[in-house]
Amino acid sequence: MLKVISKASVIIFFTFFVGLVAYLFIIYAGDYVVDEKKLVMNSASTLVSDEDELIAKLYIENRELVSIQDIPKHVQQAFISVEDERFYNHHGVDLRAIMRALYRDITEGKKVEGGSTITQQLAKNIFLSNEKTWLRKTKEVIIALNLEKKYSKQELLEMYLNQIYFGHGAYGIEAASQLYFNKHVSELTVEQGALLAAIPKAPTNYSPILQPEKSFDRRNLVLSLMERKGYITPEDAVRYQGRTLALDINQMNENMYLLSYIDLVVKEAEERYGLTNNELLKGGYKITVPLDATVQQKAYELFQDLNNFAGTDENVQGAFVLMDNKTGGIIACIGGRNYVQKGLNRATVKRQPGSTFKPIVVYGPALEKEEFNPYSLLVDQLLQYGDYEPHNYNDVYKDKITMYDAIIESANAPAVWALNNLGIDYGKKYLEKAGISITDKGLAMALGGLEEGVSPIDLTTVYRAFAEGGKVIEPHFITKIEDRNNRVIGEFNKEEKRVFSKQTAWYMTRMLEGVVREGTAQMGKYSGALAGKTGSTSYEPVEDATKDAWFVGYTPTVVGALWMGYDKTDKSHYLTKGSSQPTLLFKKIIEETFESKHLAFEVPEQVEDLEQPIRLKEINDLFAQLSFKPYGFFSVNLEWTPAKDKRIKYRIYEKKNNKATLIGTVTGKGDFAISSVNIFSIPNYQVVPYNPITGEEGSPSNNVKPQFFTFDE
Repeated sequence: MLKVISKASVIIFFTFFVGLVAYLFIIYAGDYVVDEKKLVMNSASTLVSDEDELIAKLYIENRELVSIQDIPKHVQQAFISVEDERFYNHHGVDLRAIMRALYRDITEGKKVEGGSTITQQLAKNIFLSNEKTWLRKTKEVIIALNLEKKYSKQELLEMYLNQIYFGHGAYGIEAASQLYFNKHVSELTVEQGALLAAIPKAPTNYSPILQPEKSFDRRNLVLSLMERKGYITPEDAVRYQGRTLALDINQMNENMYLLSYIDLVVKEAEERYGLTNNELLKGGYKITVPLDATVQQKAYELFQDLNNFAGTDENVQGAFVLMDNKTGGIIACIGGRNYVQKGLNRATVKRQPGSTFKPIVVYGPALEKEEFNPYSLLVDQLLQYGDYEPHNYNDVYKDKITMYDAIIESANAPAVWALNNLGIDYGKKYLEKAGISITDKGLAMALGGLEEGVSPIDLTTVYRAFAEGGKVIEPHFITKIEDRNNRVIGEFNKEEKRVFSKQTAWYMTRMLEGVVREGTAQMGKYSGALAGKTGSTSYEPVEDATKDAWFVGYTPTVVGALWMGYDKTDKSHYLTKGSSQPTLLFKKIIEETFESKHLAFEVPEQVEDLEQPIRLKEINDLFAQLSFKPYGFFSVNLEWTPAKDKRIKYRIYEKKNNKATLIGTVTGKGDFAISSVNIFSIPNYQVVPYNPITGEEGSPSNNVKPQFFTFDE
């Protein structure tokens, strides 16, 4: 008897010892296998507007983490009912469920039921592969037991619901709720929660999009299980099961029009805030961007229309950048007509800027010197500077031309003459102030003839100085970045830098308005205030071929640049038109998207406004009448048709013996009286219009000599 008792005691002790060793092994092995860093799940980063509206998601796995407190109880109960009904009663492994599954597998002759708990599924999905071996299953049990030891049931359920895959690229309960119902998980109804609980077992087979009937049947099964567990009443189950799937699919997964913008957001996140592309795709960041989706989409659509691009074939390219004047935020960016993710983003590629460079390297710097103003006369002649001989595009030279007219006509000769007088280093100094560095040292830079060129973003940045009182601001694609815990980890710091004086900026705005109103940028229609400059470069091997075509311009609220050309210009690939095409397209984009077209440029405080230019009109109808006055005097009355501009002065010349003598001046009217004329030596008369702003005389009128006599009473 004692031997039996002793033997039983040894067996009990041995069993206890083996159990203790196994338990200690499980604890030790679990601590060794469970790498808690793996519990940090990949989650999608979101791009939102300044108004906090979702624009796009960046992810490897489309997941947005949510707290268990945000998941309604009935949604939690739906998953527990179908995946692990004894979730709150076991410690990670449900022996009863395993035995039941084994029994059914044996009786059915095949595997028909699984026995894994929610905790085991979490262990497998996060820490293990899908291989079906005893070793993997043993590890799964070990990890599950240790997860239960370290975390509460609510924490485990939260991890599980954030981790599982729901099909169509949606990971986690929140992404699934947004995908299938376009709503936050906290807003899910009972039957919607049951539908989501029905999917993870076989996301493709039970997809409500691909397999609505199967999805419907499995949802109703989940509702029946919820009723059996007492989570809902039989009456509720019947009512919920009678409802349709009622999907509201969120279609914003892939938006081609955003690709070139998003790539520059990702680039800025790495260069300015130290976040790698991989970290952005996994880290669940909230990135506030200054994007105007309406402008971005309209620009993208117009870029797809080949009719807006005058090239030799369909491979013609373009780039467009638009920036908010006040903030420096890029509100739209198109990197190419057929841009692909991580492709060549032409918004950042350097090109020859052509005449768009004149205001920033010649005329803006010139206005900073006291001896120059918008109506200063520049030399407009065909001159040679060493081996360099710049030509006007039409080979017409006026000898002298105002800065205003040189800009609106985009004349080349006066721009080079002015830079030669200013000095190349002087002009480059203002580029450097604006953050643009070039290695060029020749006068060709006056016309945008550069070795490397500048990008659309560069030109947009500098032209902002004219729009905003002479100051530039660093352009940005990211306003703010927050981590998944809503902590701000990076924010754009608005720092402005002065390049030009307020007076220079305003004078340039008025002149560039003239370019749009009466100069080279007249093409197209924009019903609001717009200032800007065209530019183009020629492709010499082909007559009348253009290599680069530009328009850079600004309104009271935005500034931008639009470039057209080929990635590589050759005899088969070139533009057939010049700057008129980018001008037209730029105006189309802003005309169709901006509601603030009624805004006008406002004269800044402590700044002198610029008078509109005076245009002298030729006089060919001068008439002279000789009259007899009382007391035996004769007088001459001159009359002509004056211009509408009342600022024009008219100089009256008396001509005798081939000599012209100025005898008087009138302003804004078309008559002049000369008294006490010697009728025995009546001279000829001429009227010459005079521009008081520039000090220039226009063409002399017709030459007249009084011949008719009338006698006054």
